[in-house]
Amino acid sequence: MIRSAVTISLVEQARGGPFVFWDGLADGCAKAAEVGFDAVEIFAPAADAVNPDELRQLLDTHGLQCAAVGTGAGMVLHGLSLTDADAGKREHAKEFIRSIIDMGGPFGAPAIIGSMQGRWGGDVARDLAVQWLGEACVELAAHAQQYDVPLIYEPINRYESNMFNAVVDAVEFVQGLATDNVRILADLFHMNIEDVCIADALRQGGGLIGHVHFVDSNRRPAGLGHMDYAPVVKALESIDYDGYLSVEAFPYPDPYEAAKQSILKFNELFRA
Repeated sequence: MIRSAVTISLVEQARGGPFVFWDGLADGCAKAAEVGFDAVEIFAPAADAVNPDELRQLLDTHGLQCAAVGTGAGMVLHGLSLTDADAGKREHAKEFIRSIIDMGGPFGAPAIIGSMQGRWGGDVARDLAVQWLGEACVELAAHAQQYDVPLIYEPINRYESNMFNAVVDAVEFVQGLATDNVRILADLFHMNIEDVCIADALRQGGGLIGHVHFVDSNRRPAGLGHMDYAPVVKALESIDYDGYLSVEAFPYPDPYEAAKQSILKFNELFRA
């Protein structure tokens, strides 16, 4: 059964970005449960910013799961990427991601590589950047395997990266990796920009789709843009997707209302 999740950002420097809750784990978990979500997705500045005992207690108290953990703070706060021309910085990027894998793994939460994939250009040709990204994904997927979770790779739109923008391109990339422990994050906002047909791309991804960001065309909560969700629902059903639809949306008009709007639309689509 497809489950719902909502994002909690602990990165103050990114406040105003596309995450729903911003005022700490306790506040975010309490409100997520109150509104009716099944899980939370956590965007932390570093692994040690999350106390595992506190997180376990919050999840147990509110009857929640941890759906996934983001790694983007490595780029946002430290400028780290897996395709940096500097080998030392690439290794530092992998170390940061490994620490986030170790943070989420005990909770069954996979780590997401989005902005930390970086970009090619300058002294780094595309083929070389793809090689470095692929090698890092294989290495990090092996690290994630100890927790019996995959590594999640997110294709993001052309304005944020020039690596793999469309899900259909990410499918080919992931299929070519020397590992079977990498899955794809299908973010409906990015797909609205890059994939010719969102539903067709989801079907092409099939069993490689490991996580979905549930959001509207304008990055506002679902139902507040022009996204046509009917074919998306049918496509997810056709591939037997049973993971999370996680709300990575602007907190519009405010976090609580964004959460309520998102769960209302989720229930309309998947619980009716």
